[in-house]
Amino acid sequence: MIKLPDFEAWAIFACVVEHRSFSGAAAALGISKATVSKAITRLEARLGTSLFHRTSRNLTLTDSGQQLAERARELLLSGQAAEEVARDTATLPTGRIRVAAPMTFGIHHVAPAIAEFLTAHSGIEIDLTLSDARIDIVAEGIDIALRIADLPDSSLRARRLAPVRIHIVASPDYLDRHGRPRHPAELGEHACFGYTNVANPALWHFRGPGGEEAAVRATGPLSTDNGEAMLPSLRAGLGIARLPDFIVDADLAAGTLEEILPDWSLSSGALHLVTPPGTLRPARVELLLDFLAGRFKSLCLARDSWSQAG
Repeated sequence: MIKLPDFEAWAIFACVVEHRSFSGAAAALGISKATVSKAITRLEARLGTSLFHRTSRNLTLTDSGQQLAERARELLLSGQAAEEVARDTATLPTGRIRVAAPMTFGIHHVAPAIAEFLTAHSGIEIDLTLSDARIDIVAEGIDIALRIADLPDSSLRARRLAPVRIHIVASPDYLDRHGRPRHPAELGEHACFGYTNVANPALWHFRGPGGEEAAVRATGPLSTDNGEAMLPSLRAGLGIARLPDFIVDADLAAGTLEEILPDWSLSSGALHLVTPPGTLRPARVELLLDFLAGRFKSLCLARDSWSQAG
């Protein structure tokens, strides 16, 4: 006789992981804290291992709990997606979607897109997290993440939308005073700003028009974990920075910043939509994915056409 998994307990476990507490999971599920506790105890007894370290103040996952958290989330999402598929097609998607995006791109592009989406879909709630730090979208319970990077292989599902070009920029005043570098090696003699959300902020890799490669150690008076935070110091003529087009487009067009070494390319990334592993997603998540994909493909195509025209 086949013994079915305790799907209810697995779903409650996934909810406790997401909300980081029994009481938070109980409130989200509309059940009592005692029911949550009994489900976790039942699941632990069945598995023969503890899932949480419990103290009066803290609740943390054990090693076993960490290994099983992603599988529990997949089970919960698959169940939710299956139910949504089975519903009448006239039923409007409802529920919460957790979205993560880089800070500057999120403020200027994701937030307006979210406002448009919510206007059209009143039954959906969105929890938007903006941070330039790389987060574990599975551990944090994120449904959709927008990432601007050259993504490594992983179990995550990624949809590439468009390339994002990186520019080397400085103010005309700075360049008039200190000279315009003609080769990446000359950057070592300049004040260069560091972006700290990469593995080695001071090491800049270039590829020249003939395939020549160059690496330079670029240091200077400012390091920060947000690219837009460099703009005031750049405009003040304090140094040189490498920044993506969506941060510097307006300044380049206005002439407050100037691109240098335009024939040399940095390791540019691309804009991706990233989701946790698994083949089934709730209809509300699919709806937002398709909306964001269309919105940002169009945005990047428009920017590319402006750049070529310029």
